[in-house]
Amino acid sequence: MDTSLSIDHYLEELSSSAPTPGGGNVSAFCGTLATSLGLMVCNLTIGKKKYLDSEVEIKVIMRKLEKAGTDFLILSEDDNKAFNQVMEAFKLPKETEAQKSARAKKIEAATIAAGVVPYRVIYLCKSIIRLIMTIAEKGNQNSLSDAGVAVSLILTAAQGAYLNVLINCTAYKESAGAKDILDRSEGDIKEVKEKCREGLELIEKKLKENKAT
Repeated sequence: MDTSLSIDHYLEELSSSAPTPGGGNVSAFCGTLATSLGLMVCNLTIGKKKYLDSEVEIKVIMRKLEKAGTDFLILSEDDNKAFNQVMEAFKLPKETEAQKSARAKKIEAATIAAGVVPYRVIYLCKSIIRLIMTIAEKGNQNSLSDAGVAVSLILTAAQGAYLNVLINCTAYKESAGAKDILDRSEGDIKEVKEKCREGLELIEKKLKENKAT
């Protein structure tokens, strides 16, 4: 997401016929939303007598989530830039065989590079899901549903990013670079899905067991 835009402007651009921002951008932005919700739960936990035992750990998590939120925003903007590089490659001349060859190489390189950005989104999701789950376990339990929404957003961010890895790299899977991105992404998305599934099941169970006080 371009942070210089208002939400209204962003949504207008997103729903237009312009190719950017698109799904890759939104996937990364979902990660930012997840970290923001995680930070909210942290802020609702710190200073509460009931959660003094976990306050130091929660403060450490806050700093990590703040960094991750910034990284997700950067990745959302990088996704737009990477796609624009692919479009520029397609505009290269193709009148001669030499031009066609050079253009094809540029397109391949730019497309594979565009697959790196969503892979980084998946990797970042993998690195913070455990932080969100620690918040769900040790943070303010009155905000447990908010932690659950954060988990759901992490899953959406990672799954959306994985789809963008596939669309960018599958056609060039014979390339060592593309194959590496595909292999890494497949392993990481499986881990994220499993951890998010476990996390959501745990949160749902805790919410169902919750009794009015």
